[in-house]
Amino acid sequence: MNSKTKILRLLVAFLLLNFSANAQNFLSKNLRIGLFSSTPLEDIRAVSDNGSAVLVAKSREIAVQLNVKTLEFDRKLMQEHFNENYIESDKYPYAKFKGVIDQPVDFSKDGDYAVTVTGVLSVHGVDKKRTIPGKVTISNGVVQISTEFKVACVDHDIKIPKLVFTKIAEFITIKAEGKLNPLK
Repeated sequence: MNSKTKILRLLVAFLLLNFSANAQNFLSKNLRIGLFSSTPLEDIRAVSDNGSAVLVAKSREIAVQLNVKTLEFDRKLMQEHFNENYIESDKYPYAKFKGVIDQPVDFSKDGDYAVTVTGVLSVHGVDKKRTIPGKVTISNGVVQISTEFKVACVDHDIKIPKLVFTKIAEFITIKAEGKLNPLK
C-alpha cells in the first residue's frame, strides 16, 4: 500500500469516526486541482487529477488533500523548482484544507448551491484560516464541487528569490473541481 493510499484511508477514518454511522458521506480520489500564476514575463500552470476529498453531509464538514508532487507543470524545470525551491515538497508533501460549509445544503435533493467554506488551509507547513467561495451541485446522489480562490505566497512562508520575483505572482490562483460519490 503506497503512502497516498494510507493517507487517504487515515483521512477517511478520521472524519468518519467523528460522526454517526447513518450520516451520508461522500468521497473522491480524483479531484482536479490546479494552480495558475501570471506575470508580464511568464505564466505558470500546473494541474493534478489526484486530489482527495471527504464530505460528511450531516455536519457539512469537508476535508481536501493533495500530494503536491502530483502537480504537473507545462515545463519540467518549473515543476522541479516548485517542488525543490518553493513548496519544499519533500519536507511538506501535502496541501490540505479542512472546513465546514457555511450554508445549509440538502444532499438528498438535486440542486445547485453557492456556498462558502470556512476552515484551515495548510500549505508549506503553515496553517491559515480561510473562507473560500465555491459551488456544490447535487445530481442523482453525486456531489460535484468547484472553487476558485487566490493564495498569497507570503501567507504560507513561500519565499520567492528577488532574481525570479518578476516571473512569479505574489498571489497564486487555485482551482479545484470534481465529483464526490456516496460512500457506502
